[in-house]
Amino acid sequence: MDLLAQLNASQREAVTWVDGPALVLAGPGSGKTRVLTYRVAYLVRECGVSPRRIVAVTFTNKAAREMKERLLRLLGPQCEALTVGTFHAICARILRREGGLLGFAPSFTIYDRDDQLAVVKRILKEMNFDEKLYRPGAVHALISKAKNELVSPEDYRPGSYREEIAARVYARYQQALRESNALDFDDLLMYVVKVFQNHPDVLLRYRQQYSHVLVDEFQDTNVAQYVLLKLLAEEHRNLFVVADEDQSIYSWRGADFRNIQRFREDFHGARTILLERNYRSTQTILEAANAVISHNIHRTPKTLFTDRGGGIPVIVHEAYDEQEEGQFVLNEIQRRVADGECRPGDCAVMYRTNAQSRAIEEAFLRGGQPYKLVGATRFYERREIKDSIAYLRILYNPADAVSLNRVINTPPRGLGDKTLGTLFSWATELGCSGWDALHILRDKAQDDGEEHPFGARAAAALLRFLHLWEELVEASETTDAAALLQQVLEATGYEGYLRDGTEEGEDRWNNVMELLAVAAQYSGVPNSLAVFLEEVALVSDVDDLGEQPDAPVLLTLHMAKGLEFPVVFIVGMEEGILPHSRSSTSAEELEEERRLCYVGITRAKDTLYLVHTFRRSSYGRSEPSEPSRFLRDIPSRLLHGHRPQAAAKPRAARRLSSASTRRGPQRPAAANPPQEPAFQAGDRVVHPKFGEGTVKESKLLGDDEQVTVEFAEKGKKMLLARFAKLEKVR
Repeated sequence: MDLLAQLNASQREAVTWVDGPALVLAGPGSGKTRVLTYRVAYLVRECGVSPRRIVAVTFTNKAAREMKERLLRLLGPQCEALTVGTFHAICARILRREGGLLGFAPSFTIYDRDDQLAVVKRILKEMNFDEKLYRPGAVHALISKAKNELVSPEDYRPGSYREEIAARVYARYQQALRESNALDFDDLLMYVVKVFQNHPDVLLRYRQQYSHVLVDEFQDTNVAQYVLLKLLAEEHRNLFVVADEDQSIYSWRGADFRNIQRFREDFHGARTILLERNYRSTQTILEAANAVISHNIHRTPKTLFTDRGGGIPVIVHEAYDEQEEGQFVLNEIQRRVADGECRPGDCAVMYRTNAQSRAIEEAFLRGGQPYKLVGATRFYERREIKDSIAYLRILYNPADAVSLNRVINTPPRGLGDKTLGTLFSWATELGCSGWDALHILRDKAQDDGEEHPFGARAAAALLRFLHLWEELVEASETTDAAALLQQVLEATGYEGYLRDGTEEGEDRWNNVMELLAVAAQYSGVPNSLAVFLEEVALVSDVDDLGEQPDAPVLLTLHMAKGLEFPVVFIVGMEEGILPHSRSSTSAEELEEERRLCYVGITRAKDTLYLVHTFRRSSYGRSEPSEPSRFLRDIPSRLLHGHRPQAAAKPRAARRLSSASTRRGPQRPAAANPPQEPAFQAGDRVVHPKFGEGTVKESKLLGDDEQVTVEFAEKGKKMLLARFAKLEKVR
């Protein structure tokens, strides 16, 4: 294959720039993945660079898989020698080899967000801090921010009392992770940087190994990631980064698009190449996107263009409220599918905040339209999956306190919260892990004269668990991941615990069987348990999106990055939603909101809907809405439908206009508005889609009843009783 014949002029320039740093500013849909993969192939096939000397870094497993698949077609078996993966996956591999320099055993566990919050909650409780005043999520966010900026607990300088609390928790949090031989996602980056900075010989070894470093989505890197890349490429300077300032939308998790400027300053003489030709969207959609993003100041000007032609206008629709908004989206999808214009899976509905999905979901449920909700309870976050993985984690890393706490009484073994609290407190006093504490307990129990803090029944239950644990640890030394999981399920009686005769129990057991099938894919892989646990820990929300059934996708604009769909609906195009109200006092945050809108628009290939409402409910009140300023940025020649005018237009006039132009059915009025709630907190209910749950709150809302339900499978949902088809469980 002639590699260069497959590329346009700008792509060819990027691929053939071999020596020295390069910054490729790639607009959405401009073929950046092709540029990255073809550059790797060019280095190997045309320049004679050994595949072992190339590392390509991405942000998602999905992107890494796609890159590997393309490279397999281009390079064949040679691609096996390449290092391709996410920042976290590559850093985890480095720390398995080098973590001993920092005192970590190679069997360290990677804690996910739930595990991290569990540790923070335990520490807040230890320190007698009120969780209502110091929310675990907020405290952890401050810790994560510090790590992203490479600030250790010793160097943390709080600027407020809240940060003072976070500093104290941070120090104990790191100690707790070390006691469990565990790392969180931020540690993977921070500790590799620490190894490189403190051990020049190790850094030199990796610099010599990787003579060419390629990075995708560079605008999403944080300080730790930038420092890591700089350390790795500073000597040979062959750092090739692909970025788009216009798609930098993750500042809330540490991403800093200013790393592009830092790159220009630190790597003088870097070649800058623009990729502006778009292969995804129609020219109308691209011009709408250009019109929105052109108002941002902090960007490199570029203009997207395509050979696909103009396409149809962008459709702007004003609904009366969020219920009519959801109904309009449903009607349009079903109409297009019925007319043969698209398949259900060609459609995506995007929104600024997760809460906006409620009205869309309710419309889909009423209309009998299946859908895929990205960001809902993920497979690996389901209770039964986390239980099963926790068992495997304590076999691989017996010091893992979070996993031990999860499974020591699952299924129930007669160990109450008091006994478990005593065990972990005793382990802390002894300065050892729960594994070691149980062995000490056994030694003391065998000697009648030795004291320990447990009653006879509790001690016996703990020692029975220890005996089971030891047998499984021994089996783990010679058994692969799938066979070991099967042994765990049998030895613990977990199948009988889940399969309780209910449909929900059968679903949970089927999920465990699916996990077993995943584990079976690692049979024959060296250290299969370690590889399986590491890859499972690093799975992200959109990794398996392409494997879903043919149904519309509902997702936030943040989750939409990197995806594309023939038909896209962006709902909630209103002031206070997009742009979000938090951006009203910050020019920098407003620019990020504009970038978020730009990302949403450029996900559309053929058809784009921008939907806003005249009224929207917020905090239990329905109030008039103001159309988003981003709608007014788009020239009227590109639009079809009701185009919002200046914000000063009288609301009464807008309402009359809305009444005469909107499509789709009005929200049905209740024949007999309820006088008091039909549901009470504590009621057990069942929903045809979400299964069983418990009512947390119910209140009258206009002519309907708003019910908040915590579902066992789907988490917390806010539903309107008139539409939700909730039934009480007798």
